[in-house]
Parts: sequence; structure tokens; C-alpha cells
Amino acid sequence: MRIPLTVRLLTLYGPRGWITLGGFALLTMVVLPLLHLLLPAAHPLHVSSFVITLAGKIMCYAIVAVAMDLIWGYGGILSLGHGLFFALGGYAFGMYLMRAIGRDGVYQSDLPDFMVFLDWKALPWYWQGTEHFAYALLLVLLVPALLAFVFGYFAFRSRIKGVYFSIITQAMTFAFMLLFFRNETGFGGNNGFTDFKRVLGYPITAPETRVALFALTAGVLLGTLILARSLVVSKFGRVLTAIRDAESRVMFLGYNPLGYKLFVWTLSALLCAVAGALYVPQVGIINPSEMSPANSIEIAIWVAVGGRGTLIGAVVGAAVVNLAKSFFTVAFPEYWLFFLGALFIVVTLFLPEGLVGLWQRLRTRVSAAGRQVDEAPPKAVPDTAP
Repeated sequence: MRIPLTVRLLTLYGPRGWITLGGFALLTMVVLPLLHLLLPAAHPLHVSSFVITLAGKIMCYAIVAVAMDLIWGYGGILSLGHGLFFALGGYAFGMYLMRAIGRDGVYQSDLPDFMVFLDWKALPWYWQGTEHFAYALLLVLLVPALLAFVFGYFAFRSRIKGVYFSIITQAMTFAFMLLFFRNETGFGGNNGFTDFKRVLGYPITAPETRVALFALTAGVLLGTLILARSLVVSKFGRVLTAIRDAESRVMFLGYNPLGYKLFVWTLSALLCAVAGALYVPQVGIINPSEMSPANSIEIAIWVAVGGRGTLIGAVVGAAVVNLAKSFFTVAFPEYWLFFLGALFIVVTLFLPEGLVGLWQRLRTRVSAAGRQVDEAPPKAVPDTAP
């Protein structure tokens, strides 16, 4: 008997899980937007534009972290190049935002300002059609997914895995970073894209636009968590986990790991690209530094800190590390990388299951201690009668 889709969705999480997701949706889609839009800046409960932008950026990173957890935590595929797919999604949508500037740029030309500065006379062929929102969304989805599919097909078919796969992905993102740094590629060189004016005709810096992008990012994050959870608890997820633990035995049982690994790898890249497209209009810039290998390594650190193979741990790790980064890069900018490295070492040595694993262990110990107290026999009362 086929189980209805609604029933399957309700069984993905327990009551506490759905309450948590519902509370998060209420907070990010209703409460925070209203506190930002309706209350004056002097009000103590007013949520500033800085907080909205920072939270929106962290939620974009959380989407990337969940995408990484899908392939690393459940598939055993450690990618050190996921920053590439994030940046490609950002560049694809950034092309639309640059075209939406129109003649409001510095040089008042139909060409983007950086092209006028570099004495370009016409748009390159790959910029054609990017003034249309729907076409830009298509580029956001297709370009990173196609690159991931082609790369993954040849890598997984050749059974490249482990540290060799990680090194190849790192080399790939480094090569693309060098390519995008070149002015003649038509992507703004080391400055990238910036100075955006509007999206879908609305001013991009208007409070209403910021709130809409913030709420949309929260919705995509919730959808990503539900989609990832539905995958990992399904038969597909069980086979993927088995491939992670013993790929040779899975092949012996008649399964071809290529299709499973290729699907989850391409889906992960696609989620990263969507996160990049949401990131650019909120932060206001995209440049080749987003493709740096250090950024991709940092994505893996988010997952490790939160707890890989848990999904929610990826969200927690992305939030904790990036909030710490926002603090340390302002208070102690010269020590941030040392702190990040120390955090990764501490988690690897003492918290192999991450913060979520630590929380689960503490909760188990508290529950066990409570049961021991409840099950302890009552003390005998001494007879004091004469």
C-alpha cells in the first residue's frame, strides 16, 4: 500500500522537530520582518538592517552546510570545492542584477560599468538574455548542476574517492578562481559584481526588499532541511549510507554506487548554487574570492563543528562559526584564522560528533541519571518506637 505524501512528510520529524521548524518559520518569516519594518529605529525591539543582512547571510551558509552534510555526512564524499558551486550561482544571478542597473551606473551605459572601464564595445555572447529574471534563474540552476554532473560522472566512474577526490575538487575550484580573476573573462576581474540597484524592479536596498529576501532565504533553508531529511530516511538514503560505510559490499549486493553518488553530488551542488543566488542580493557583492579553497575548507569545518550526518548539526555549525567570525574579525582580526584552526582541532580531537553529538550525549546522561533516581528503592525508616 502506497503511503500518501502528506503522511510521509509528517513522519520525517517527531512533534518536537516540527514544532522547532514551525517556530523557526514564525520567527524568520513573521516576527523579525515585522520588528524590522514596523518599529522605529529608536525602539528597543527594532531589528536593524545589519541584523537582517547578517542573519540572511548565515542562513545562506546554512543551506551550503546542509548540502555538504548530504555528501560528506551520508555519502562519505568530502568536497573541498563546494565554494565553486556557491560562487557560480552567485555569479549567474549577479549577471541579472548587473543588467538590471541599466543606465543608472557610473558611466550611464547599457553595459556594466566594469565593461565600459575595460573598453568593451558589446556584451559577450554568454551575457545575452541575462536581463531576464527567468533566464537568470535557469542559469543559476543549470550551470553549476551541469558542471557537477560532468565532473562527478568521470570522477565516480573512475572510482576516485577519499583524499584524492578532495584534492581534485580543491584544484578545480582554484582553477576557476584564477579564471574569474582575469578581466578578459567578462566577470569583473578581482572586483567582481557590485553596486546593484534593483531586483525585479524593486530597490535592492529598500527595507521591504531586504525583508522579502530574508524570508525567502529562511523558506529555502526549511525546504532544504525537509528535502534532505526525506532523502536520508528513504531507501535511497540507506543505500547511500551503506555506500559510505562499505562500497564494495554494496556493489556485491548488486547496487551501482555511481548513480547514487552522482545524484546526491549534483543535488548538493544545486543547493549551493541556490544559496549563492540568495546571498548576492543580500550582501551586495560577488567576486572570485568566494571560490578560494579556504572558503571551501571552511564549509567542511561548519559541518564538522555542528556534527556531520545530522543535518541540523550543519545548520548549527554554520551559525556558530560565522557568528564567531563576525565577532573575531572585528575584535581580533589578526587572530581569526588561528581561532578557526584551533576550533577545528578541538572538535576533531574531543568532539568527533560535533556540537549536536555533545548535546545528545548530555541529554542522554541527564535522562539516565533521572531514571536512576526514580528507580532507586526507598530508604527504610528506622523504628523509633519504645
